[in-house]
Amino acid sequence: MPTATLSIIYGLASALVWGAGDFCGGLATKQTNVYRVVLLAHGLGVVIMAGCALLFRERAPTPHDLVFGVAGGIAGLVGLLAFYQGLSQGSMGVTAPVAAIVTAVIPIVVGAVKEGAPPPLQLLGFGVALAAVWLLAGSTNLVGARWREFRLPVLAGTGFALFYVLFDHVSAGSVFWPLTGARIVSVLILGLFLVTQPRGGFSAPGQWPIIGLAGLFDAAGNIFFVLAAQAGRLDIAAVLSSLYPATTLLLARLLLNERLTPSQRWGAGLAMAALMMIAV
Repeated sequence: MPTATLSIIYGLASALVWGAGDFCGGLATKQTNVYRVVLLAHGLGVVIMAGCALLFRERAPTPHDLVFGVAGGIAGLVGLLAFYQGLSQGSMGVTAPVAAIVTAVIPIVVGAVKEGAPPPLQLLGFGVALAAVWLLAGSTNLVGARWREFRLPVLAGTGFALFYVLFDHVSAGSVFWPLTGARIVSVLILGLFLVTQPRGGFSAPGQWPIIGLAGLFDAAGNIFFVLAAQAGRLDIAAVLSSLYPATTLLLARLLLNERLTPSQRWGAGLAMAALMMIAV
C-alpha cells in the first residue's frame, strides 16, 4: 500500500480513537477531578506504550528520539493544562474552536516549509477541514470575546501543535519508546501538580473502566498519529487527526442521545468533503 494512503488511514484512525478517548474522558470527569482522570489515563498509557514496545521488539530508542519524545510530552501536557484551564475560566465556545484551529494551522505551516506546499486540491481540503474543525468544536460568535480569553486557547493549541511537530522528528520505526518517554514525563509533572492541590480520592471504583478506556484510546490515538506522520506529510497527518471532534459528537449522539447543533451538522459535512479532497 502506498505510504501516502497509509498516512491517510493512520490519520483517520487517530481521529477516530482520539475522539472516542475524549468522549470517555468527558464522561469520567463528570464525577472525578479532570487532572486525576488525565493522570490515571496517562499512567495507563505508559504501560500500554512500553508493553507495545516490548511486544513488537522495537529497537532501543536513540537519545535523539527520547529528547524529542520527552519534549513532545511536555508540550502536549502544557497544551492540555492550558486547555482545561481555559475551559474553566472562559467560554467553551471560544476555547475549543480557537485551540483546535491553532493545533491544525501550525503543522500546516511547518509542513509547507519543510516539504513544500501540497497540491492545490489538498490545500483546499486543508481549508475545508479547518472550517469543519471550527464548527465541530462548537464555535460561537467571537466578536464579543475579550482578548484575554484567547491567551489560554492559543497556548493550548500551540502545545498540541508542538507535540505534532516534535514527534515528526522522531526516527522512522521508532514509535512506542518515544511515546513512553512522553507519557512518563507527563505523569511525573501531573503528579507534582496534584500534590499542590486539595487532597481527595482519585476516583470511585465504578469510574475505573471508563478511565481505562480513555487511557487506551488516547494511547492508540498517539500511536496512529506518529505512524501517520512517519508514513506521509506532517500537515496531512495533523489535519486528519484534528477531525477527532466528529467522533466525540457522533458517540454523544448515539450513546447519550445528544442533538447536534446546525453548525455541527455543517461541520460533519465539511469534514467528509475535506477528507475526499485530501485523499485524492
